[in-house]
Amino acid sequence: MSKRRPSAPRAAPPPTVAKKALPPQSQGEMVHARMLATSGRFAEAADLCERMLASRPDNALALYLRGVCRGRLRQLDGAIADLRQVVLLNPHGYAAWNELGNALAAVDLHARSDEALACYQRAITLTPNSAETFYNRGVLLASLGRNGEALASYDRALALRPAFAQAHNNRAGVLAALNRHDDAIAACTRALEIDPGFAPAFKNRATARSLLGRHEDAVNDAAKALQLDAELPFIRGTLLHSRMHCCDWQDYDADVARTIADVRAGKRVIEPFALLGIPSSPDDQLSCAQTWVRDHAPPIVDRHVMHSTHAHARIRVAYLSANFRDHPLGYLMAGLFERHDRSRFEVVAISLGRSDGSAMRARLERAFDHFVDASALSDEQAAAQIRDMEIDILVDRNGFTSGARLGILAQRPAPIQVNYLAYPGSMAAPYIDYVIADEVVIPRDAHAAYAEKVVYLPDSYLVNDATPAVTAEVTTRAQAGLPANGFVFCCFNNAFKITPDVFDIWMRLLRRVDGSVLWLMEGNATARRNLQREATARGVAPERLVFAQRLPNAEHLARHALAQLFLDTLPCNAHTTASDAMRMGVPVVTCIGRTFAGRVAASLLHALGMPELIAHSRAEYEALALRLAFDADALARLTHRLALQRTTSTLFDTDATRRAIEGAYAEMWARHRRGDPPASFAVDRDSAVTMTVAIP
Repeated sequence: MSKRRPSAPRAAPPPTVAKKALPPQSQGEMVHARMLATSGRFAEAADLCERMLASRPDNALALYLRGVCRGRLRQLDGAIADLRQVVLLNPHGYAAWNELGNALAAVDLHARSDEALACYQRAITLTPNSAETFYNRGVLLASLGRNGEALASYDRALALRPAFAQAHNNRAGVLAALNRHDDAIAACTRALEIDPGFAPAFKNRATARSLLGRHEDAVNDAAKALQLDAELPFIRGTLLHSRMHCCDWQDYDADVARTIADVRAGKRVIEPFALLGIPSSPDDQLSCAQTWVRDHAPPIVDRHVMHSTHAHARIRVAYLSANFRDHPLGYLMAGLFERHDRSRFEVVAISLGRSDGSAMRARLERAFDHFVDASALSDEQAAAQIRDMEIDILVDRNGFTSGARLGILAQRPAPIQVNYLAYPGSMAAPYIDYVIADEVVIPRDAHAAYAEKVVYLPDSYLVNDATPAVTAEVTTRAQAGLPANGFVFCCFNNAFKITPDVFDIWMRLLRRVDGSVLWLMEGNATARRNLQREATARGVAPERLVFAQRLPNAEHLARHALAQLFLDTLPCNAHTTASDAMRMGVPVVTCIGRTFAGRVAASLLHALGMPELIAHSRAEYEALALRLAFDADALARLTHRLALQRTTSTLFDTDATRRAIEGAYAEMWARHRRGDPPASFAVDRDSAVTMTVAIP
């Protein structure tokens, strides 16, 4: 999931400055102004300070209080001016330095961060026992992606004040960003022991538990957070997504309707990745992503002057990802990385995740010309390293998923930045220039829903490794928990993709096809119980749902031989799981949707030359699956065709897809060198590398 924004800085209390350094002109007026500020009436307090300053401009306490109030009113330039004057009048008052740091960070996080940090350091030097200043410094460092330093600053704040609930909660956010989710849960729990009504800690703990697969606990935490603070940003989406992981469809229709209405109203209700799992339109997804980017990763303007063209013999392409490990996208893309044409491209990995010690990690490290471990770098440090390496094209591989760090891309470290196999939709960020797609996932009349320019590959956009490892050991039905006889429908998608309307269809199929079973991936125990209960409510014995345990990829691919028909989900299709099924000879029945994420399986089937498996309505999808389950000869013919198409189509031809992708990169770079802005284009199927067709 996305990096959490830390809780806001805290104001240092006015009394720290008041008594010694900043004598009031009128003690009564000053007391009244402070009471107004304490009660949140900042505008009135600022006006009263204004009147006091009219007669005595050097009233440091009035300047300080007006600066604090202006900061709370987001009048940041005025706040900075007041607080600068205060520290000139009294350079030994820590509170003004602390507040000046807060205002500088708020007015321009990146451009003024060095100055803000210097202010915090001055405050700490003056008052080393100020937990608030260490906390505020931690907030700024976390916002900059300097997570190790932020953690140390929060730890110092907590050493000074162990019962500092906000610091425990923000510390949890940093631990989560460092993929220390168990520690993040412990930090949230400590915050809640101190303040049982602290809604942000419940939300952060829900997110951490979800990332560890503890979805039922995540539901409970998110529900509690919503109960405590219904306006907490993104909390409704967190709760809905956690429930989807549990296949808990209580109030599903009402929750979806409210979520979509809030997205359309521009509210901070759901994260973009979570929106993929519920019915929405491309415009809804664009609006959701725009809201998220504004809140979490706005562009950093004029931070660095971009170089227009590098003088390289080869185009330097860097892939930015937290998933260079034993991960589905590693299995998809390893062959592409290995096969890139080194006479034309220099290929770099910028790894945001620590090594998992897997064979896939070792393979990926060997696949690149340079493999850079940036997991311990801040966003600014990582962006600086990319800039120093003079990367020409930076390809984001995370989007809005766990481990994503859009704060790096927001600094525009490369002249061309691309969304490829990162997020199946628009990332809505002005610093992402292109999205790589095909004409099925993004029809030519759908460009208005994409902030990026669209680059069309000639077949499917999805690259596959031509030679994945598949275990030779044959899994039996008994070993897989399947009955000895009977038709096997399967769907190995994540549980959050299963929606009530699709499950209704599946249960009708099981009722119609005697002895059939539905083979699903074991997501979590709660999802299993809920699906069994939902099956029973629809007149299907719960034992007819068979749950597959997670296995190493080579063994998982091999067991597909036991399935006869893969049933896809909607609105979010199978992606890697559909590719796996087709590769292993299992026909996939899909229903094409409205969004990128709901059209991926159709893209794969088109590339495979088997469009007859694509339905255009749920009724057609159900009828097609039922016909194939009853017509053994028709299914056998399809399966035979699939076996042939796998060897002749471009879907599993890594080199064909690699050439198309390299053609796309070459055209992007040629446009940039000519000084042309990004534009949509299509890579010609008949071209070896570079021919393109412009898209108006």
